[in-house]
Amino acid sequence: MSVERCDVLAVGGGPFNLGLAALAEPLADLDVVVCEAAAEAEWSWHSGVLFDDAILQVGFLADLVSLVDPTSPLSFLNYLRDRGRLYQFYVRERFHPTRLEYQDYLRWAASSLDVRYGHRVRTVTWDVEAQRFAVSISGPDGESREISARHLALGVGTAPWLPPELAGLGADAVVHSADYLHRVADLDRAERVTVVGSGQSGAEVMLDLLRRSGSRGPRLSWLTRTESFAPLDYSKLVLEMTTPDYVRYFAGLPEQVRDTLIANQWRHYKGISEETLDDLHDEFYRRQAHGGPEVELRSGVAVRGAAAHDRGLTLDCVHRDTGGRFEHHTDIVVAATGYRHRSTEFLAPIADRLGRDDAGRLQIREDHSVATDPSIVGRIFASNADLHRHGVAAPDLGFGAVRNAVVLNTVLDREAYRLPTRTAFTSFGTPGEGG
Repeated sequence: MSVERCDVLAVGGGPFNLGLAALAEPLADLDVVVCEAAAEAEWSWHSGVLFDDAILQVGFLADLVSLVDPTSPLSFLNYLRDRGRLYQFYVRERFHPTRLEYQDYLRWAASSLDVRYGHRVRTVTWDVEAQRFAVSISGPDGESREISARHLALGVGTAPWLPPELAGLGADAVVHSADYLHRVADLDRAERVTVVGSGQSGAEVMLDLLRRSGSRGPRLSWLTRTESFAPLDYSKLVLEMTTPDYVRYFAGLPEQVRDTLIANQWRHYKGISEETLDDLHDEFYRRQAHGGPEVELRSGVAVRGAAAHDRGLTLDCVHRDTGGRFEHHTDIVVAATGYRHRSTEFLAPIADRLGRDDAGRLQIREDHSVATDPSIVGRIFASNADLHRHGVAAPDLGFGAVRNAVVLNTVLDREAYRLPTRTAFTSFGTPGEGG
């Protein structure tokens, strides 16, 4: 079996690894290969919540390249020109593309890059003799192949997560919000639908349920653990927490301090856009005014248990402020309960040589690589798996280009891309500490 060689093997074909390949494209002394497990025809970006009117929560400059190299031919503006929509986008005067449009942009960019669809990484070992990663891959034809890579870039993304209280109910009773659009027929047949969770996904699901049914059924309920159906905090000075300045400051803090900050910053990336909240209130009012069944909204409520029976589902709930317990009855649950990092079992052969912090999470260096045993000289870079190290910017699309520029500069050991210096008006540290 012949062995292919590359400088960087990117595992996963989502926005962050596509951005890495896009920035590497003009660099003659570096080749990046992207392996994506899904077949090209099946690949999509959050397909279960790609509503026709869903708007990206970041502006178009948060594309694969622009915040590092706005002259790149793989920018969003060049995509618009290629699609013949540049002037229409200009006249539209909206900074944020639709999610469907952004997905089309990702596909457009991927078509110019070395993306291997249907290629699943099976195992990664360290080849001591070659001083490279030996990566075993199964291709779309089912045959095994091997790539020898100097470095790895992990962009495997996240997977829908169900809390144990709901996971035991089974797929017929619970729909994760990630699969919502694939399961609307099941929801249309129900008389009582309950949405659990109040992030942007939960809000968009509730909005779609209201619009689909109008003033008629089903009876809708919305439960959340948070103290309110809280808006996303996207005020401009708060947004400076996604800048490289804040990332550098945050990464230098002690682990315990970083964990405390992350717990208190949830509204920056788990809240609901104000536009969606306004649309929801309009729909609630319209349903009430047109004589439809009221929507039950309850905040500060946690689901502690659930059971299925002949008459539907019973959720055992507790109110956070009062401690009062009550039963909630429904036919089906839409769980907007978030995501967890996907498994990286393919790293099992070298797992004992990867650094972990006190909480068992991967230790991430300042250059976004995983700390490894000195016997491994190659780097394993991680995207969107470093919230605990680099803060709320980790999942933000707007930080992807800067992180990828750091990765490429590290791999090449030179300044292939000039990194931004002062990126925030706020000074985050004490005087004299560079923050």
